[in-house]
Amino acid sequence: MIIRVKPSVVKGSIVAPASKSSMQRACAAALVRKGESVISNPGISNDDKAALGIIKNLGAKWEMKDGQLIVKSEGVKPVANEVNCGESGLSIRMFSPIVALSEKPVTINGSGSLATRPMDFFDEVLPQVGVEIKSKNGKLPLEVKGPLQPATIHIDGSLSSQFLTGLLMAYAASNSGGKSIVVNNLKSKPYIDLTLKVMSDFDLNVPVNHNYESFEFLPAVNQQLSAVNYTVEGDWSGAAFLLVAGAIASPQGIVVKGLDINSTQADKKILEALRDCGCILSIREAEIEIAYPSLGIKAFHFNATDCPDLFPPLVALAAYCEGKTSIEGVSRLAHKESNRGLTLQQEFEKMGIKIDLQDDLMIVHGGGGVKGAVTHSHHDHRIAMACAVAGLKAEGDTIIEEAEAINKSYPNFYEHIISLGAIVTEQEATSMDKEYR
Repeated sequence: MIIRVKPSVVKGSIVAPASKSSMQRACAAALVRKGESVISNPGISNDDKAALGIIKNLGAKWEMKDGQLIVKSEGVKPVANEVNCGESGLSIRMFSPIVALSEKPVTINGSGSLATRPMDFFDEVLPQVGVEIKSKNGKLPLEVKGPLQPATIHIDGSLSSQFLTGLLMAYAASNSGGKSIVVNNLKSKPYIDLTLKVMSDFDLNVPVNHNYESFEFLPAVNQQLSAVNYTVEGDWSGAAFLLVAGAIASPQGIVVKGLDINSTQADKKILEALRDCGCILSIREAEIEIAYPSLGIKAFHFNATDCPDLFPPLVALAAYCEGKTSIEGVSRLAHKESNRGLTLQQEFEKMGIKIDLQDDLMIVHGGGGVKGAVTHSHHDHRIAMACAVAGLKAEGDTIIEEAEAINKSYPNFYEHIISLGAIVTEQEATSMDKEYR
């Protein structure tokens, strides 16, 4: 799919999409928790669909009814020899230890960039808890055979917190009383807060968090089998692009609804950047209003080490900020859907924005004028959305190739910005544009 974004003024209100971080964790919790779980506001992204396919292959039964997801589970009892995580990094890292709860051999696979991401963490850790594992030199596919036997182990938390999320879920579903997971150099701590909150909401055995350095499991009480009701949060990761759109292309302002100001999601930190750049920002309990100020916006400093998914919307924002914006945490970008540090540098250079990469620091030279250009998503959903948002106020049209990459996390992103007034067309191979509106 090729998308054309014309310079536009956005206004109005929009409801944030469902959080795939919340949705996928809810699917995992509903699987390992025995009984019925009713999940409201379920997500529709490709990553969410992958999680639903995984829990089905691991024995859970689910149906959509009146806009709710109803999951019935008796625990991890695989009904297939393989699970496929699509392109979801969270799913592959979270579900691998959960798959290992079963003594049945199961192959874990994925597609796209997931096939090249390092998985040797499991080669090192899972044998410590009695799990047999084979990988392709630390890459997919993984062949896993349990059952996982909880033990006090030490793990490296510097690559991704998602590995720890999976272990926490698996330990909660097994006899882990008296055992601890000791973590060195944990990154993305807010995502572990989200994991622990979801575990609590699903009545799982939640460990004692000792300052993110160790997680101690106490003996579990008997689990009640009454139904759990859970509502998937609005997605701060996807909403960050909507908020940035308002900050750069809406003199009248837009309102984004459906976000929990008290959420544990790491990407809620986007509010700090929006405040620091000087946009017009009003934060209320049920909605956020944001607008571009008449005097423009200014460069800012931001530490994205614990929220690396914010780099793409931050770069789109910084492109319009007068001065040099510095963003810390570049080392967290190498193993995403693309190498995002280099990808952002490459695509925004096409749009006239210089980006320097200095060790763990990204410096965006903004305020000099963003030019429309032919860009490429690199099959990365957040790169596609960043280019689209940046194109809203560019000089000339912005073309995004492989624009369907958004389906991974936010399949109705283009429709949402169109509803706010953005002029977006789909360009056919014949170069004829199909108007969305």
